[in-house]
Amino acid sequence: MSPSPLIARTVPALRRTVDNLRKRKATIALVPTMGALHDGHVSLVRLAKRRASRVVVSIFVNPTQFAPTEDFGAYPRTWKSDIAKLAAEDVDIVWHPGVEAMYPEGFATRIVPEGPALAGLEDRFRPHFFGGVATVVGKLFMQCRPDVAIFGEKDFQQLRVVTQMARDLDLGVKVIGSRTVRERDGLAMSSRNVYLSAEERQTATTLYRAMKESAGRIRGGEAIAPAMARGAEMIKAAGFALDYYEARHAATLAEVTSRKDGPLRILVAAKLGTTRLIDNIAV
Repeated sequence: MSPSPLIARTVPALRRTVDNLRKRKATIALVPTMGALHDGHVSLVRLAKRRASRVVVSIFVNPTQFAPTEDFGAYPRTWKSDIAKLAAEDVDIVWHPGVEAMYPEGFATRIVPEGPALAGLEDRFRPHFFGGVATVVGKLFMQCRPDVAIFGEKDFQQLRVVTQMARDLDLGVKVIGSRTVRERDGLAMSSRNVYLSAEERQTATTLYRAMKESAGRIRGGEAIAPAMARGAEMIKAAGFALDYYEARHAATLAEVTSRKDGPLRILVAAKLGTTRLIDNIAV
């Protein structure tokens, strides 16, 4: 049986542990999470182990990225299961701060990202979100001081925002994207999937099928606009309330009109019942 990882709950304790690893010439990979770990998170940990000699996984449900209309308290928390998964993967350190450790009394500094954070995708519907993400991830990078940090491609706009921030602020962290892990029927693994009813779970696969169809049409030479319109109709016909369904430049998230505009990514966000799902694929 694998030993449990060391659990740090304060910044001084975390830094002492990381400093000791550094003295032994260790390289550090960070996998930031909000817990409720599934096989997608495990894939991030496994990639981290290939990219560094020691792995830190953070578990922190970040209140600053939740809007007043979103239930921070209802976000799934599965601590015992999470630790068991991380122990099985031989993770070295779990960084598990409380809110008071991340945002102590008098906390008054925030990171306000631009560029891909203002692409008109998630930011249109959750304008608070990327400021909260950038601030907490910036703190995690400075607390853990990793060589590399692993983020899933499922949250593609987030990946672009964090990559830009690390580069712009000279944080010395290489941000690496990891491919989306999917269920056998194509649904992207997500902590929010537990909210889907059995019927909704079957319907949810429509997102992936629609993206694959639109991508195939674009690769086959069809213009972007009609190819995307067909996919959007397919999603709405399945019963989703569609927030966005767009083809964007894969690096900048800028709007595109032709496949010649650069590498493309299809991104979608839609609500099924009370559950909001996001996903994306390369074209």
